[in-house]
Amino acid sequence: MMSVAEALEQLLAAAHPLGKTEEIDTFDARGRVLGASLTARLDVPVADNSQMDGYAVRIADLAGASADRPVTLPISQRIPAGHVGSPLASASVARIFTGALLPEGADAVVMQEQASIEEAREGTRDAASTRVAFKAQPARGEWVRRRGEDITNGQVILEAGTRLGPQHLGLAASIGSARLSVMRRPRIAIFSTGDELAMPGEVAIEDLKPGALYNSNRYTLRALIEALGCEVVDLGIVPDTLAATREALVRAAADSDCIVTSGGVSVGEEDHIRPAVAAVGRIDMWQLAIKPGKPFAFGAVGDALFVGLPGNPVSGFVTFLVLVRPLLLRLQGLRDTAPAAFEMRADFEWPRPDKRQEYLRARINSAGGLDLFAHQGSAVLTSTVWADGLVENPPGRRIAAGDTVRFMPFSSLLS
Repeated sequence: MMSVAEALEQLLAAAHPLGKTEEIDTFDARGRVLGASLTARLDVPVADNSQMDGYAVRIADLAGASADRPVTLPISQRIPAGHVGSPLASASVARIFTGALLPEGADAVVMQEQASIEEAREGTRDAASTRVAFKAQPARGEWVRRRGEDITNGQVILEAGTRLGPQHLGLAASIGSARLSVMRRPRIAIFSTGDELAMPGEVAIEDLKPGALYNSNRYTLRALIEALGCEVVDLGIVPDTLAATREALVRAAADSDCIVTSGGVSVGEEDHIRPAVAAVGRIDMWQLAIKPGKPFAFGAVGDALFVGLPGNPVSGFVTFLVLVRPLLLRLQGLRDTAPAAFEMRADFEWPRPDKRQEYLRARINSAGGLDLFAHQGSAVLTSTVWADGLVENPPGRRIAAGDTVRFMPFSSLLS
């Protein structure tokens, strides 16, 4: 059986970025992949401005200021954000607010908490009658945001291939980008096989036939694909016949970039996926040294890539995260497809490892170590909800409490 590392290398080699872009509103770009690098056409900030509510000053006017001998100066103007003040009059200060442009001549801002108001006439607050006492001389540039200190004109602020989160959209908006060029979403066709499958809402619990079960994989698979920023083409449940499976594959390949199926990839007489793909396309990979998830298939039907996931729900979930997730990210143009992984302490025993690479469902405990779900079976879907992620255990490795293991959190694997 092929190793997980070899399989992943083969999958990524076959997953060529689609290379097709579209322009969309920046408001709608969360989760999309940037199709062209974004270059600033202005400085951010566009001019020196105040970081604080306070007073714009010339530091020379506050020479010698101390707690014992404060320097008192009049307020000559008031500058709210969005307004442009006049040049700062000699031996005066400007009342200034966060984000307001620094007036010409000022070289520092003193925050209002470090100054005290002295009113010349009782009961008045107008600029002409108000003076401010300062107990220290500020440093040059104190509490001033300098022009271009965040972004400079001509700077590439976002590289093509960046997955756009809320912070990226804010950065794009800060340079005036109302629309962005993004990669087209890959179209992923999915279908399940199995005459035993029933859909929630279509068959009541009391009406389930003997041996029937609800199709949880269809829900999990759709959500996984959509979470990665792809478009789902859902072909539903396909009858357990070779002819129906072949027809579904041909229909899916005509309108998708990749086909992902659930079930029917093992060696039983009712497992029709593998022979159907071989008849209308090709199988490049089948059976991996992975637990759970050995009956994993990969190939192509026409121009569409094909992935056949095991029918057991945990097997399908794990193989999707480990193998299909990187493939779909690469189709979108992302270069770094590896999930975050951390070295953590095992607070459990695993004395009987498998000869295949294992993915164990584990949870972070209050002591900062990892606990293991008690039942690691490939059909125990509750383990995926209980766990915080997967422990990647190499073939044949026993784990003792206190050992360091490689942990991949779901927060990374599901994004």
